[in-house]
Amino acid sequence: MDSSGSDWAGSGLAWLTGMSDGPPDHSRGEVLARADAVTAELAAHLGVQVDVVSALTGRAALLGLHRNGRISAGGATRLMPTRDGWWALTLSRPDDIAAVPALVEADAVPDDPWPTVAQWAAPRDADDAVDRAALLGLPAARLGETTAAPPRVTRRGSRAAPRSAAGLLVVDLSSMWAGPLCGQLLADAGATVVKVESPARPDGTRAGGQAFYDWINHGKLSYAVDFDRNHDRLRALLVAADIVIEGSRPGALARRGLSPEALPGPDGRVWLRVSGHGADSQRAAFGDDAAVAGGLVGTSGSGPVFCGDAIADPLTGLESALAAAYSLRRGGGEIVEVAMSAVAASYAALPIAPSQAPKSAAPPALPPRAAPAAALGADNAAVDALVDQRNSVPC
Repeated sequence: MDSSGSDWAGSGLAWLTGMSDGPPDHSRGEVLARADAVTAELAAHLGVQVDVVSALTGRAALLGLHRNGRISAGGATRLMPTRDGWWALTLSRPDDIAAVPALVEADAVPDDPWPTVAQWAAPRDADDAVDRAALLGLPAARLGETTAAPPRVTRRGSRAAPRSAAGLLVVDLSSMWAGPLCGQLLADAGATVVKVESPARPDGTRAGGQAFYDWINHGKLSYAVDFDRNHDRLRALLVAADIVIEGSRPGALARRGLSPEALPGPDGRVWLRVSGHGADSQRAAFGDDAAVAGGLVGTSGSGPVFCGDAIADPLTGLESALAAAYSLRRGGGEIVEVAMSAVAASYAALPIAPSQAPKSAAPPALPPRAAPAAALGADNAAVDALVDQRNSVPC
């Protein structure tokens, strides 16, 4: 792909960036060029061909999303001014909405909480607003708070010979977009990918549009298991895995004795941790607020606007797959930690072009239709048999 600004305009990303009543924002064209370079590396190291435009804009096309300026394309995140800068808050889950009265220190708030939140934040420092939100478990970020950083790699276990993903067993414990996209790319590269979900709390994207869920999870085996009541089954699966993709809060698996430090595994195992703000942070994050933390925003209007659709998610999915590929080439035996906000910051550091251009921008195109993803728990018996077979073979 040509990395010129016209590709940004034709990709749907410019069309998704900018004020809802203003022109498309062309300022972040270099993001597409950088992401295209990542997909070239994925082709070289995983042998998988990735349509970078589809990867970055496919969800917006499938869900019919539009640019909304300081309201995210998905609608759950807002950019708001404070006394000393800008911050973003995401209210996407029922628990998030329920926590708003505590955030703004009120007994109750209107059905539309956003004006109240904006009024509460305006006289405060951005750091104070983010700190209070984080204390309540709300995904929030100060604009540009995070610096760019590569994945953090820690040796854990024995190395294997350098290898590709073909034929490996991947256990995908992640949800939403970034981790599942990484898992999808590994499946496309020939790995057997098992998507693990709790029957009580399945991946939220199952209820957010079947076309998107299918697109990001087709071809994976579905394994439904209670993380607490069926601890032994999950442990056996993780022990058998060549690659584990984890997107849980820090300590969630360790408390169950299911961390890479506690579990044996095959030589060369790669344990990939995908988080919002780093594996040491307790803060929740989604793609739009993580992008704001990294400073990856558009520049049209009188202040920052959201860039694309939850763009830190697909960028992190691509970068995580590449980090896994690099680890396999080194022989694995590693914990690899990728933070969405740090990925966003690395893209935000790229040169910025003028936000307006003389040419128009095309809306995002629908990605190729995906086969239906497996129903929740449809492959439990097959996965159990695979695990028994693998764990009965001496390493």
